Order: sequence, then C-alpha cells, then structure tokens
Amino acid sequence: MVRVFSGGLALCVLLGGCAVRAEKAPESAGAVESDRSALPQAVTGVEGMEKDLFRDGQVYVGGQPGEKALASLAQLGVTTVVNVRTPPEMADKAQVPFDEAAEVTRLGMEYVTIPIGGKEYPYSPEAVEKLAQVLERRPGPVLLHCRSGGRVSYLWTAYLVRYGGLSLDAALARGRAMAIPPDPLEQFLGRPVKLVWASPEAPSSPTPVPR
Repeated sequence: MVRVFSGGLALCVLLGGCAVRAEKAPESAGAVESDRSALPQAVTGVEGMEKDLFRDGQVYVGGQPGEKALASLAQLGVTTVVNVRTPPEMADKAQVPFDEAAEVTRLGMEYVTIPIGGKEYPYSPEAVEKLAQVLERRPGPVLLHCRSGGRVSYLWTAYLVRYGGLSLDAALARGRAMAIPPDPLEQFLGRPVKLVWASPEAPSSPTPVPR
C-alpha cells in the first residue's frame, strides 16, 4: 500500500522545504500552457478512468486510466503519459490488469515513469525536476496519473511553484481544485493553514529546467 502524505507535507518534500505562510512569486509561463484565469476543470466523457480526471491547460491530471481511457485521451491529442505509480503497483494485475506501457506505445504516445511512493520512491525535488524535463520536451497535451490522482496533483502543484512561477497559495489552489484533499490539521483547528518557505526568501522567478 502506498501512503500519500496529506495537506502541505507532501508539497514541502517535493519543493525541498517550506513552513507556514506563502509569499507571492511573480507569475510567468512554464513549459506548458496553463490558463491562470481559471482553476482546473473536471473532464467528463472519458470512459475507463479509475478516479476523476482534471484538465489544467495542456495537462490532464487523474487516477489510473484503463485501456478505453487511454484510447480516448489519444484521440483528444495527448502525446505523453507520465505514470508516477511504483513498479510493485504496476506489477499487481489486480490493480492494473493490462500492460500500460505497451498500450500507450501502441496508441502512438510516449510513456514516462517517475515512480513516487513508499520508502524506495520518496517524494523529492528530483521528481519535480524529471517532470520539468519531460514537459520541456513534450509541452502537451500530457496525462499525469497515479492511482487516485493525489500524488500527481501534488507533483503538478510543485511544478507550478518551481517552474511555473506561481506562489504557494496560487499553486495550492489549483491542486486543491483537483485531488489534493483538505488538510486534516485545518479541519481539527477549524481555520485555514498556510505554507511559507522555510528560508527567508521565496524564489523570485521560476527555476531553470535542468538539462
């Protein structure tokens, strides 16, 4: 079983450290198109998704796709599938009863794995760097998926902060419109909890994509 951190903890690990209240960083375009004027929207009509599917500009974010879903996404113009599920998850035929990599390739899309989950594949800034490299090469449309959409919502949120120029608040709002759940600490306290960078200064501009 893969445990997905709740609230801001997973995002802090992906970003490499933050604490409690966010400062605004200048918004600028990342490698992929994202409509900053509206939050990500749920996508309907794609049969075979294990959980909900969302779209943020040229990026689809969701849970495990079935074979029918992959075919539909290919018809929608998706060029690349980024899977963050771990090898043990994908080897479990009860969870994924088909060869996803082979099916993606058959449909003419590129298949990329960035495993995240458990001690062997921890949340890390390196995972965000790998995603940035993929999106620099393949600016979309792209599908990011895990089992339920949670891990990839965190990953996309971290990418928007590090490479898209969004503030923590703005990026988190987009992640929470997808599959980042309410923070249990907020529910216990009955009030919102914010994140801030642990260092004195927040990034003033997007991080260059590593080559």
